[in-house]
Amino acid sequence: MNFKSSVSHPICFIIVVSFAIGAGCTPMPIYTSKNRKPPKSVPAVKKTTKKTEKDQKKPIKESNHKSFKKGQVLKGITSYYGPGFHGKLTANGEIYNQNALTCAHKSLPFGTILKVTLLETGKSVKVRVNDRGPYVGDRVIDLSVEAARRIGLIKKGTGEVSAIILKLGDN
Repeated sequence: MNFKSSVSHPICFIIVVSFAIGAGCTPMPIYTSKNRKPPKSVPAVKKTTKKTEKDQKKPIKESNHKSFKKGQVLKGITSYYGPGFHGKLTANGEIYNQNALTCAHKSLPFGTILKVTLLETGKSVKVRVNDRGPYVGDRVIDLSVEAARRIGLIKKGTGEVSAIILKLGDN
């Protein structure tokens, strides 16, 4: 064995290891949004306009109300809605308050006042329409939590009601 061949193997080994360690310690380029552009093959994403708070407060207007009259009686199943909607905007632009005496109806003008009587208990409550709904089954109105509590609807969740239109709203 000659000296040259026995030394060349450890030197090669040391050189290879040095390159591997050196390559691993090389800093990687940092890409930020300032210096990085999307590849040409990917189309740029269009920026969408975010709804402003002002846009979200615009009331939804129903264009074709059924013709309703003062004294008209609506009968059917009611339910109530509350905690999940509390503090959110209603269809007329108000902030929903589950402790207020309000309700949702699919097409009665906003501001309409109803006297709602739960037929099972005979208890009544006056409510104002400020939202749209209900959109579950054939329910006629959705009451606020407080209105439902006053007529004894909370425990059962739904019940048959008679609702008399006391005053029609403006819109």
